[in-house]
Amino acid sequence: MIRAIILDIDGVIVGQKIGFNFPSPHEDVLKKLREIKEKGIAIALCTAKPAYAISDIIEGAQLNNPHITDAGAVIINPIDTVIVEKHVIEKDFVKNVLETCLSHNIYVELYTVDEYFIQQNQVGEITEKHKPILRRDPIVVSSLLHELSQQDVVRIMPIAKDEEDKKRVADLLDGYKNTLSISWGLHPSALPLQFGIITSLGSSKKEGAEAVVKNLNLSFEDVLGIGDTTGDWSFMQLCGHVATVENGSSELKDLLRTKGEGKYFIGKSVDENGILDIFNFFQI
Repeated sequence: MIRAIILDIDGVIVGQKIGFNFPSPHEDVLKKLREIKEKGIAIALCTAKPAYAISDIIEGAQLNNPHITDAGAVIINPIDTVIVEKHVIEKDFVKNVLETCLSHNIYVELYTVDEYFIQQNQVGEITEKHKPILRRDPIVVSSLLHELSQQDVVRIMPIAKDEEDKKRVADLLDGYKNTLSISWGLHPSALPLQFGIITSLGSSKKEGAEAVVKNLNLSFEDVLGIGDTTGDWSFMQLCGHVATVENGSSELKDLLRTKGEGKYFIGKSVDENGILDIFNFFQI
């Protein structure tokens, strides 16, 4: 019996069709989320984005429970304004990553729980592409290195121009892999941009899922995990039931099948509201 859902957002319920499922999910999806919540099934959103960027979904579907934001760095229930967990990156680590990014002309953003910051000389096309995704304008500062001394940074986001540039940036950041959690993601509306996700060690979607399930006093066996990339498998593999949409990666689909018949499902694409197929299959 499914008693909770851990649900990735971008590429699963938010796509690239402006006015249909971007920047917000389709109304049919929001309606279904509300119905599921009313049945007593918790829905924890799981995203690399900050809480304010998904507030329309949380409030629209009245998802009054903890959510995994900033790639697990912040576990928060915005409706009750309760922060369950917050993982702040050590300032020396932030400084080192910033110096690497800025000295190699890598676009980079800093995140606190409530805001995000960019440096004045980096404002440009990437900024404009990212703003609709985050649903908020950044705070523009003359120096990110100066700003970090005044902020509790929970996430650093270097953004590569494309897949090839991602390899360059990843190589430059490789030296931090033993002191920070580093992963990558994308958004269907901002391709070919590649989004780096840097948080403190011990904060990831996997740890975030563990914190949420513990907070809800549930067993993972009764949880449905839904995502669209292999990065989501870190939390999905813990769940008793798993699903993705047709646009999910082929590698993830292969991993889903390891759960066995009846435990996994692949719905239509995000732009066809495939999430509704998933909910129908699991009869929720």
